[in-house]
Amino acid sequence: MNFIECLYYICYSIKKLKDFKNQKKLPYKVISIGNITVGGTGKTPATIAIAEEAKKRGLTPIILTRGYKGKTQGSSLVSKGNGPLMSEIDAGDEAILMAKKLEGVPIIKGEDRYDTGMFAIGHLKSEIFRPESEIIFILDDGFQHWRLFRNKDILLIDSQKPFGNKRLLPGGTLREPVNAVGRADIIVITKTENIREGTEDSVQTPKNRNLIKEIKKYNKKAFIFFAEHRPLRFISTQGDTFPLEWSKGKVFFAFCGIGNPESFKRTLISSNIVLKGFKSYRDHYRYSSRDIENIINQSKKSKADWIVTTEKDIMRLGSLGVIENLIALEIEFSPGIGFYDEVFTI
Repeated sequence: MNFIECLYYICYSIKKLKDFKNQKKLPYKVISIGNITVGGTGKTPATIAIAEEAKKRGLTPIILTRGYKGKTQGSSLVSKGNGPLMSEIDAGDEAILMAKKLEGVPIIKGEDRYDTGMFAIGHLKSEIFRPESEIIFILDDGFQHWRLFRNKDILLIDSQKPFGNKRLLPGGTLREPVNAVGRADIIVITKTENIREGTEDSVQTPKNRNLIKEIKKYNKKAFIFFAEHRPLRFISTQGDTFPLEWSKGKVFFAFCGIGNPESFKRTLISSNIVLKGFKSYRDHYRYSSRDIENIINQSKKSKADWIVTTEKDIMRLGSLGVIENLIALEIEFSPGIGFYDEVFTI
């Protein structure tokens, strides 16, 4: 551990101690979803899937999100459950994506998630907080948000690069030391391939078995599940949807600005599309008109029929103009059997 990492660890430790000491509790149950690495574990699809499952079980989910990169300060109502009420610039790409995909699920943005929860109670009282409603707060990207008590902590770990080089920021990708895994109630090893319905035998590779052994060094109590981030369909910028088979015979150029671009590339290739070029940008990258021009030019040089990106990247293109042959690949969080039963046993 070098000097900068030591400094990071000291600041991290002080903040953690202070936040736990001053932890607050909302008057409703809270499920937290997060990770211990920077980006790339698939939190947003998981949050969306858990909110949808909560609705199926008769619960009333409300998502509390930081709204990363969103410019608005304080607690803000991103959605009442019928589409975004804010722009992507103000709310952040992840918050807007959830607002567009989740019907009947309010989304509140704010740095302090206790304040956002109380804001939700105050501003949605007549519409959501009725006597018959069984409210559950879903804390998006909340594993390090120690200021808010949660009833269940779900930790996502990327199967492809679980802990990076095991070094803390900025020398590595860890937000916390690996032993922080011990706080989790449920651990999901994400982006695992070929989970068959009703069994996880197919994912018990030597690599995954070793990962489970490592996890159990730090946490023997947590339930461990595997999950796929499965390609579901293509979506145009106009909202039209196409099955995966639609891509057959077409040539694609891809770009993205997410935490793990190689994972997106692997997903595209696993969908059997013909990929002739790939351009990656840093996570949550803010595209310019020149970037879009470069992407279009590179796609033409590669003789691609279509340009494909992630749903998050579509959110960030905003007012840069419509690329006629642009399409997004929708990803579905698909966990192993028994996962949701454990999540909602609170």
